[in-house]
Amino acid sequence: MHTANYHRRAKAVFFVFFVLLLACIARLFFIQSLRSGYLASIAQKQHNLFVELEPRRGTVYDVNLKPQAVNIAADSLFASPVEMKEADKQKAISKLASILNLDQSYLKDRFLRKKSFVWIARKITAQQSEAIKNLNIKGLGFIKETKRCYPNMYLASHIIGFAGLDNSGLEGIELSCDKYLKGETGWATMLRDARQKRLDIYEKIYLPKDGYDIVLTIDEVIQYIAERELDNAFKTYHAKGASIVVMNPYTGEILAIANRPTYDLNQYGQVAKDSRRNRAVCDLFEPGSVFKIVTASAALQENAVKEEDRFFCENGSYRVANHILHDHHPQGWLTFSQVIEESSNIGTTKVAQMLGPEVVYKYVKLFGFGSKTGIDVLGEISGMIKQPRFWSKTSIGAVPIGQEVGVTAIQLVSAVSAIANGGQLVKPYIIKEIRDKNGETIKKFSPVLIRQAVSPEIAARMRKILTKVVNNGTGQLAKMEEFSSAGKTGTAQKIEASGVYSHDKFVASFIGFAPAENPAVAIVVTVDEPHPTYFGGVVSAPVFKKVAEEVLKYLKVKNHPIGDMAKLNEVKRIN
Repeated sequence: MHTANYHRRAKAVFFVFFVLLLACIARLFFIQSLRSGYLASIAQKQHNLFVELEPRRGTVYDVNLKPQAVNIAADSLFASPVEMKEADKQKAISKLASILNLDQSYLKDRFLRKKSFVWIARKITAQQSEAIKNLNIKGLGFIKETKRCYPNMYLASHIIGFAGLDNSGLEGIELSCDKYLKGETGWATMLRDARQKRLDIYEKIYLPKDGYDIVLTIDEVIQYIAERELDNAFKTYHAKGASIVVMNPYTGEILAIANRPTYDLNQYGQVAKDSRRNRAVCDLFEPGSVFKIVTASAALQENAVKEEDRFFCENGSYRVANHILHDHHPQGWLTFSQVIEESSNIGTTKVAQMLGPEVVYKYVKLFGFGSKTGIDVLGEISGMIKQPRFWSKTSIGAVPIGQEVGVTAIQLVSAVSAIANGGQLVKPYIIKEIRDKNGETIKKFSPVLIRQAVSPEIAARMRKILTKVVNNGTGQLAKMEEFSSAGKTGTAQKIEASGVYSHDKFVASFIGFAPAENPAVAIVVTVDEPHPTYFGGVVSAPVFKKVAEEVLKYLKVKNHPIGDMAKLNEVKRIN
């Protein structure tokens, strides 16, 4: 009986162990066959660290290869919460909050994560990095990254723009050329030991592809001169805003663009969006009397008038339909040339009435108004000009003198350049070429002729008239001692919210070129709501004079007869 019980117990124990063995075999089979991939991935994650390798963002240069946007090395802080003791976490939370100016709640959320890699702060300053290293907290580490830096701070800020924390362009050239500048991200798999410590041994690696460099047509020296003089006028006349554009009238190369207000590219996050707006291409305004160059050119090209033809300017008061048109200074008889010199609204309107709405509109479009110039910067608008069928009875006395039409500063510089260069409307551009890191040209941009606005003969006659504007007329404050200059003043009333013209808000403008007979630069200056003085000939003309004078000396331009520069600069027609 005792022996039988013993055998039964032995069989029972054997059976239990046999079942357990089968269960273990089944479990092993399940792990090996069905869970092997998952478990292998966990092991791989424990021993391998995937790291993205950041490419070098391309440099932005001026025309003389002086850097305007560069990369500098910066430390980025990360943590490994799974290998940190609770005391280290608490110390990190309390100390890093003050060093990095971060909320403790944000840091607590980061350090409570059960991960081996968590970003704490990207691209911190050298002082912050040194302070954190001195804490000697286990579980904190640094990865070297690059940070965008703008060595000239405010200079050409509205053109260059800026890139964000991840080195992606957000404004200006940084955004429009981001696909060239950014490059391609690489990656690497690094080995770690059992304690999760990085061994700096790469198991696999895909090297990043650096971004291309951008060379602008902007000249750093000319840009500085333009910014300085515009800033002086902006502050002197307590203006709401201001813009200046300096362009090579033959090629369309933009040598400088500046706006006020402006901002430091290194502190872009601390300024209002209004300060970041590129007013020269995206602000619409009525041009006022600077627009009379279109009417005058049209009259000469259509052979409707000659420079010596006389017009009676009605002693300053003239009815157009149900509207009374006035001149700022009442005038009697003036020659056509004097009408432009003295900026007579009445004389210009009488010339426009001879031409008719269709002809005036034709030349407005020929000079590029109502259409985008095609400049290679973001945010350009097309302006506004109504077709003649939508003109009112008073429009013939408004459009020819720069009312009922909206323009931009970049359109004005293109239009005045057409008179300066012999009648050719050229496309303005700001990117000269794209290069790789070895200096090899990847893509090059050339001058483009849009169309012939007026004949070379008419352009030459207009240059003489605009020279008289500076020598004898409303633009005398633009007159230089060493160089001849030509241009046109403008003082435009702004439109109030009610739709009526303001009596205390104006846009003061000057458009011109120098030297008058062989222009090297065309310049447009617009000042928004200057006070107490608001006339274009007083506010903007002196800015033109100072900028043109210094720029021409810098370029070593001589006051020589026209012809040489035209031969040096070639343009191609758009297909």
